[in-house]
Parts: sequence; structure tokens; C-alpha cells
Amino acid sequence: MPLSLIGEFLLLAALWGSSFLFMRLGAAEFGALPTAGVRVALAALFLLPVFFVSGVWAGFRQRMGKILFVGLLNSGIPFALFAFAVMHISTGLTSILNATVPLTGAAVAWVWLKDRPDAMRSAGLAIGFVGVCLLVIGKSGFSLAPGAASSGEALLAMLACLLATACYGLAASFTKRYLTGVHPLATASGSQIGAALGLALPTWWLWPAQTVSTGAWSAMVAVALLCTSLAYILFFRIIAKAGPSKALTVTFLVPVFALFYGRLFLNEHITPWMIGCGLVIMVGTSLSTGLVKRPVARTA
Repeated sequence: MPLSLIGEFLLLAALWGSSFLFMRLGAAEFGALPTAGVRVALAALFLLPVFFVSGVWAGFRQRMGKILFVGLLNSGIPFALFAFAVMHISTGLTSILNATVPLTGAAVAWVWLKDRPDAMRSAGLAIGFVGVCLLVIGKSGFSLAPGAASSGEALLAMLACLLATACYGLAASFTKRYLTGVHPLATASGSQIGAALGLALPTWWLWPAQTVSTGAWSAMVAVALLCTSLAYILFFRIIAKAGPSKALTVTFLVPVFALFYGRLFLNEHITPWMIGCGLVIMVGTSLSTGLVKRPVARTA
């Protein structure tokens, strides 16, 4: 992999890893749904200039309805669920559960698109599922955020993370079936518009009564501009240069950065149970997505 591409790869992982920190800072004052609504609205605003790129506007107009819908499924709902989660569990734990996205994507593709995995990928799904179960039921891995009321809320938050990853998996299969061939920037920008439209009323209804601090607004601008708009552009650049399989491996580095940020800025506790279960999940993910393949026997 070229050095410049490695730099973009690490930058993308660092940006996505910081999204959990910024969501936590924003959600503390905005609440879960307004946090998601502000994030996608600002991201849509920042991405509007890409419609001037050749072919982007035409691609968006051609499949506008499907692009707007996938935005709600791929951004609006998951962002709200993750914003709720980081209010009750650590950002590091949230990021580890987010690392199951390729796992849920493979499972959804199996059921919906009949993309039946081979024996090794099936084993990966099983291993990843075991890792998730161990992480959820292991009380030593709960690592509650300050202010959390009970382990019941932590469990609910973890389930919200898994529901968010299921949304990502559904969105990936939906995109493959209905949006293949559409300019990727049309999907990236149009999907944020769809998410913003879908969350507009809930954001308005649940807008905080108290004045939101400058710090919370700054966190929302950062998560929208850096972790959503810029990250989308970087992600599609990496796919174009290295292919989707290599781009997918960024998932493994995101929790590393998220754990580091959580420890550094929020003083979050990292338990051995979280690390161990995270490694099990990543092994299962690498197998289920085909990143690790069975060696082919060579004949003399």
C-alpha cells in the first residue's frame, strides 16, 4: 500500500474514532435525537458543493428516492442510536460494538441477497457473534459512563449499538441492490440530505429547552465536518484506490483511536474484558468478510 494511501487510511480511522467522543460531548446537552439531527444537517450542508462535480447531480436525480431513504437507514437512525449509547456507556465500548458492522453486513447479505458464505466465513460469523455475546453479558465490560443510572441502561445502550450496526448492514445490502453504479459522491451527499429530512421533526420536537453551550456546538460542527463529510470523501477515495476489501479494514483501527480518545479526554476505564472481546469480534469480522482466506494448496 503506498505511503500516501496509508496516511489517508490512518486519518480516516482517527476521524471515525473521534466521532464517539464528539457525539458524547454533543449529546450531553442536545440529547440523542437532536445530536443526530444536527450532525446530518450540518454534514449535508458541508457536502452540498460536491453536486458541482461532474455526474453527481445527475446520479442523485436519477435515484433520488432510494438515496434519500438509504440516508435515513445508513446515517439518521444509527447516529441517533449511537448518540443515545454514548450517554450511558463508554465511547470505547461503543466503538468496539461498532466494529461489528462488517459482521452484520455479511449476515444481512446472506439472508437478503443470498450471498451465502463459505465454511470459513460462516465460522467467522459464529466467532463474531460469540464475541458480541461475551461483551454484552460480561459485567466487567460494562464500563458505565459518568452519570449512568444502572447497568440496565448500559445493556439498553449496548443493544442500541447492535441495532445501529444492523441498520448499517441493511443499508449496505440496499445500496448494493438498488444503487449500484450511482456516483459515490451522489450517494454520500444525498444520503445526508435524506437523513436530515427524516430527523428534522424529531430534532425540532426534542430540541433542548436550555441554551446549548459553545463547546457542544463545536463538538457537533467537528463531528459533522470531520467525522462525516471529510470522512465520507476519504472513504470513497480509499475504495477507489485500494478496493472495498482493504477499505473495510479501517474498522479494525477505529476502536483503537476511540479507546485512546476516551481514556485521554474522558478518563474512561478500559477493562481487559473489553479488549479480549474486541479481539474476538475482530477475528470473527476478518473471517466473515473474507479478509482472511484459506490458503490455496500448491502442487509441485
